[in-house]
Amino acid sequence: MITPRFSCTQTETSLIVAIYCPSIRASEVEINVDETLLTVHINPYFLRLNFSGNVLEDDASSARYDPASGYLTVTLTKETPGEAFRDLDLLAKLLAPRPTAPDPSPVIEVVGSTEAAVPTDDDDLAQRAQALSLEHERDEILHAAENDWQLPQSVSGLEPLRTSPQQRYGFLNTHTGYFTHVGQTANEVLLAELGPDAEACTPKERRLRRVAHEDAKFNEEHYMADYMDDEYIQDLLAWTTPAVTAAYSEEENLTMLRLPRKEYLFDKSQEHGLYLTLLTLLFAHAYDVRFTQGDPSSESAWTLVALTPAFSALDAAPYVPEDRAGNQEIMTAAIAAAFTQSYRRALAFPLSRSFALAEACRLDVAQTLLAGVRGVVRALLEVKRVLDAHEAYYVYSKIWVDDFCTWVQVHASDEGLGILGYRVKALSMNKGMIGWGLEELQAVANRSMAASMSRASDSDDDSESD
Repeated sequence: MITPRFSCTQTETSLIVAIYCPSIRASEVEINVDETLLTVHINPYFLRLNFSGNVLEDDASSARYDPASGYLTVTLTKETPGEAFRDLDLLAKLLAPRPTAPDPSPVIEVVGSTEAAVPTDDDDLAQRAQALSLEHERDEILHAAENDWQLPQSVSGLEPLRTSPQQRYGFLNTHTGYFTHVGQTANEVLLAELGPDAEACTPKERRLRRVAHEDAKFNEEHYMADYMDDEYIQDLLAWTTPAVTAAYSEEENLTMLRLPRKEYLFDKSQEHGLYLTLLTLLFAHAYDVRFTQGDPSSESAWTLVALTPAFSALDAAPYVPEDRAGNQEIMTAAIAAAFTQSYRRALAFPLSRSFALAEACRLDVAQTLLAGVRGVVRALLEVKRVLDAHEAYYVYSKIWVDDFCTWVQVHASDEGLGILGYRVKALSMNKGMIGWGLEELQAVANRSMAASMSRASDSDDDSESD
């Protein structure tokens, strides 16, 4: 089935959905309404939308098809007149599956809606056998406790048994196999960071290799040269980031229609990890936007990959333990650690390497977050557009950006992103956090510039005396 282009508007009493489905028979349109859910089916198109409020199909509702424009306009009545339906412009959120009832121990990620399989006799026997096994195990434990037996105990800190050399990575660690032959592709960034065995690197190995590569690539002379001769960097600092526009473009809407439709399962710890990784991705975007002044270049894809640890080394930001995620000091330290990674990469790899420029990019990230869901989604869509056009780096859209675009629309809120934006804006970053002696290097550069000015002044005095 094809998901058609569509747009949603509202009045005080009605919800209007305009669906582009040219060359159809209006008599074959099937429309169903169930509380917040609207489904429209007309071969070969299928559309299912979830709204923030209930709608009704009553005498005031209608469906009109215009063969000239190819648009089917469906008008539904709001169950509560005057209710403002939220996020009608966030297409991925409207297309997301209806949330299921919360389960304290979810084990299955919903990637699409399918009919449930009918249990067979064999399934019933298997379930009964499993129930008997669990009951027997429970009885053994209770009996052991009564007799003070020494029950088997697991040793904490051990990694789970690996049955495959491949490791998982990407959004919520749900991907693998994308970099099996990285040595034969144009992905020079990942190859330089992890080598041809990128798929087999554990998360700990990825981080160690990334940090070692950053240390090896940091160039003191390059940093000092940019610090002493910073005319170009001052131009980048003076550039003003454009304000976020209200409406999405037609191209952005089409992109959102192609995003994955999943029900993501995650706990609080994983959620905080996603937000921290999002910060590093927005930082890379902010750097590229400043460096190109809003007009992406042929090097933009490389910049985005090189400055994002989750791309360059498959090294996502570490999760914050769930029992500590509510501690504001711990969360501030975690945010600072995420930006430390970004600052290090901004000072080791791109052409312009300046701590002041990194600070400006952090403030740009705060501005994007303060723009709410729409500001963040627009930045992610810009990242996706750049990556999709590259022969090798398009893979990062598949394992990170696509899911982020959907996840932010469905699970993030303007309020939550705003709070994070204020924290990022108020964050205090210092050069000592980077670990490369930047203060000492700048002190040397300052003495060198002072000596040069002194020699120039003495030369001028000598020429005047002559």
